[in-house]
Amino acid sequence: MDFTRVISGRESIRSYDPTKPVDKAVLERILDAGRIAPSAANRQPWRFLLIQSRDVLSQVRRSYPKPWFQDAPHVLVVVGRTGEAWTRQDGWSSIETDLAIAMDHMVLAAENDGVGTCWIAAFDSTMLRAALSLTAEDRVYAMTPLGYPRPGFAKKGKRERKALTDVVRYL
Repeated sequence: MDFTRVISGRESIRSYDPTKPVDKAVLERILDAGRIAPSAANRQPWRFLLIQSRDVLSQVRRSYPKPWFQDAPHVLVVVGRTGEAWTRQDGWSSIETDLAIAMDHMVLAAENDGVGTCWIAAFDSTMLRAALSLTAEDRVYAMTPLGYPRPGFAKKGKRERKALTDVVRYL
């Protein structure tokens, strides 16, 4: 698939087939896309938690109780270590930018392999942190289900976006 088709075809998927797990080689390609993402000063302040055991999935699913989320065979949680992120002289930390880039790389890699994702930030942070036994330094940035859509699911194929002339200024 060419890159323009990958970025144009990506949609938030809210339909997962719980009987069809993603092959390990595909999951590793997705995770590796995050691993090779750029980060400020090459600090790589991330951890990628691939949740697939029934017990941990059950706990993680409670942090975002949407019915469609309960069906995904895998959940990817992106965690950052704030102390490992690059900090500019004025105190600004690159942590959110670094983690967003890594997450986006993995979401696009999943799209390239036909794996559905849905970027989620509206989870119960306290519940999720407890489920994953995270340390005080770990910051949960986002999570996404990973899985194949249910049979019969069709993407909408149409997203509203502002015109290029509305978002670009040539100087």
